[in-house]
Amino acid sequence: MHTFYVSDPIHPDVLDELNTLGQVHLGYGENAVPYALISDQVDAVLLRAERFDREKIQASPRLRIIARHGVGSDNVDISAATEAGVFVTVTPGSNSRAVAEHVFALLLALARKVPYGAWETAAGRWDEAKANMNGFELHGKTLGLLGFGNIARMVLSIAQGFGMKALVHDPFVEPSVIGAAGALPASRDEVLAESDVVSLHLPLTEETTQLINADTLAAMRPGSVLINTSRGGLIDEPALVAALTGGHLAAAALDVVQGESVDMKNPLPHSGLPIGGLPNLIVTPHVGGQSSEAFLAAGTGALAAIRQVLAGEHPAHALNTVPAPAYK
Repeated sequence: MHTFYVSDPIHPDVLDELNTLGQVHLGYGENAVPYALISDQVDAVLLRAERFDREKIQASPRLRIIARHGVGSDNVDISAATEAGVFVTVTPGSNSRAVAEHVFALLLALARKVPYGAWETAAGRWDEAKANMNGFELHGKTLGLLGFGNIARMVLSIAQGFGMKALVHDPFVEPSVIGAAGALPASRDEVLAESDVVSLHLPLTEETTQLINADTLAAMRPGSVLINTSRGGLIDEPALVAALTGGHLAAAALDVVQGESVDMKNPLPHSGLPIGGLPNLIVTPHVGGQSSEAFLAAGTGALAAIRQVLAGEHPAHALNTVPAPAYK
């Protein structure tokens, strides 16, 4: 019988199917099982937010695959997995639409001051809320996209429906492709200086770490808005707070924070963001990809990869190559 470990909640249909393949241990809920207690039994891990480091991998002699529920792999030590003969897979495209729509959920909330208005109204301060909720419309505004992968292209499509113009910077995409999508290719500096809204769609690499810092924030158009649904490490958070409190930026919305690099399940104490004290900052708990449709798609893709590896096949969307002799 195969043994599986699921780190965080997944779609119930996927969990039901996984239960037909063997014994499933959950890393969440009332009956959560610490991975260390079962590491010597686990054949496959279906992973969301939990960090999977070298120590966990080396303590897992039966492990064949770490199937990521989503597209990111920041929380997996891929080098250690490869050395141990363990595949690491992702589910590209499974949550792109959900994240793109979340960008606009955040943007509209900022533009029309929805959280402030809802809170003040609930507290009985109708008149005060009404007097302070002059927002702005998206129509005619310029959206700047840093990065132009699947999610950014969906964001562009939605923006066009609002009548927004768009500038795009991505050195790995041909300008003709950007132009054909209905946007203007631009340098990074042009995107920052000329956009009313800047949305980040970048991987976290050595080159992109704290790409948004005191200097690049100062280069942004005064009164503009910043949105990050990619990775928290892209932004120097103290510099962002200074730009918000100083009035250079009108607002910002983050679905990811730096503290996730320390503790993905409880990152806020490690971020130090004054969330409650900044009315022009919205932070959501990395839920951009958490729609019912995306959960089912990501879970189904991860389960398919697990099935392939258990059958002795090379899984789809593997981030590493494991030689045949390394199969257990």
